[in-house]
Amino acid sequence: MALRQVIAATAASVALAAFAAPASASDTVKVAEGTLHGATEGQVTSFKDIPFAAPPVGDLRWRPPQPAKPWTGVRDATQLGPQCMQMRQVQGQVNQSEDCLQLNVWTPASFKPGQKLPVMVFIHGGSFTGGSGTMSIYDGTHFAERGVVLVTVNYRLGRLGFFAHPALTAEQGGKPVANFGMADNLAALAWVQKNIAAFGGDPKNVTAFGESAGGILINDLMAAPKATGLFAKAISESGFGRVPGQPLAQAEAQGVTYAKGLGVTATGPDAMKALRALSAADLSKPAGGVTPILDGTTLPEGPAKAFAAGREQKVPYIAGGNSWEASLFPDRKPLDTAGALKEKIAAAYGEGGDMQKIQWDLGTESMVIEPDRLLARLHVKNGQKAWVYYDSYIPASQRASTHGLRHGGELMYVFGTLPDQPRVQGNVTIPAATEADRKSSKAMTDAWAAFAKTGDPSTPTAHWPKYDGSDSVLEFGADGVALKPNFHKTSLDLVEQYAAANAGG
Repeated sequence: MALRQVIAATAASVALAAFAAPASASDTVKVAEGTLHGATEGQVTSFKDIPFAAPPVGDLRWRPPQPAKPWTGVRDATQLGPQCMQMRQVQGQVNQSEDCLQLNVWTPASFKPGQKLPVMVFIHGGSFTGGSGTMSIYDGTHFAERGVVLVTVNYRLGRLGFFAHPALTAEQGGKPVANFGMADNLAALAWVQKNIAAFGGDPKNVTAFGESAGGILINDLMAAPKATGLFAKAISESGFGRVPGQPLAQAEAQGVTYAKGLGVTATGPDAMKALRALSAADLSKPAGGVTPILDGTTLPEGPAKAFAAGREQKVPYIAGGNSWEASLFPDRKPLDTAGALKEKIAAAYGEGGDMQKIQWDLGTESMVIEPDRLLARLHVKNGQKAWVYYDSYIPASQRASTHGLRHGGELMYVFGTLPDQPRVQGNVTIPAATEADRKSSKAMTDAWAAFAKTGDPSTPTAHWPKYDGSDSVLEFGADGVALKPNFHKTSLDLVEQYAAANAGG
């Protein structure tokens, strides 16, 4: 048993022994692996640090997730577990571990097993190198208050989660898996199918949603045959829909270079033995970008290719992004690669001739907004339902000083976790939420919950028709929630040409 499991089991025994009265039925559930004791606060009961797979350590490092081992007695599920190893600089003390494949569940306190409540499973972002389903911004309370069972997931990150090497491919006997983090999410969704009824959830009504790297993984799951039957609806927030995935041979070459940087020059089985002997901390030192890999097993092809061929999951689908997605890469200059389209694109955005703002507008629309349109169009062409949103809402106090809603800026609105007091996040100060901020947040949470419940994101205060030939997009903006037909058509048509010219289409 891993040290963390021993500590957790000891803590659970102490905590349970301290209870003056037996746990209420709503605080205790039985899943396939054993019994869990959670915590009720107000109208919501939560269950945290639930293992959905075996610890991916030792010989299980760089292997598909294996089933979680059963436990005896009652497992304490009142405290969040560690984050997966972060392959990036993190501020302050962060509890992280290679033994991290756990999920968290929030459900209405009044739930009953087998109740068939709608379920939402969230996949976090973080450039595939950081982040966690345990982050407070993803607290599922406000979804549970709306009658939704909300699940957040941890998955392997960095080179522990997305890694290829010729020796690893040989070890896998012709069925290479390089996207271990994606395989973790498949395992989490399979665990939900098997166990969510215990929390009152309906396994036939699961909405998978994610943001940034999580949004990319949602689009990848839409393109993955192994995901069939694991979710009934999907939402991709800032999902970079044209990201094609890294070819396996290229990823293997990158893996060899990475291994050499860690002093591993061996080949064949000795290479994997040496790599598995390294510490998780050594393997998680920052070392370049990480992206999903076209391994042919978890991810046979990129989303745009799958959607174009009609091979995507046939489920209702929402895609959208924010008005300043380029804040993620503020120094990129995509206009410099626009060639003959440069002047037309600059004119389409205008911006008073401010080239920095034009670069940002093109970056935003080429990375996220136009790919949203592409995947929605293809999904509808394939006879499926799609909706597209655009979030430009910024707190009033920031409107004069920021270009738009930053990448990831919608998350606290979606989850309703707006701050009551000002707080600093990175190099950005987030003001205390105003009544207008909370109104915009409620509109998003209500729409996401409505989609989970009915397959239609329309709400009594905001009708959101399906995507169609008019390219109608629902904008969450400073003036409220409004439908925008032919949304940004002039610039997005040019961006579509730009993508094709740059081999993105």
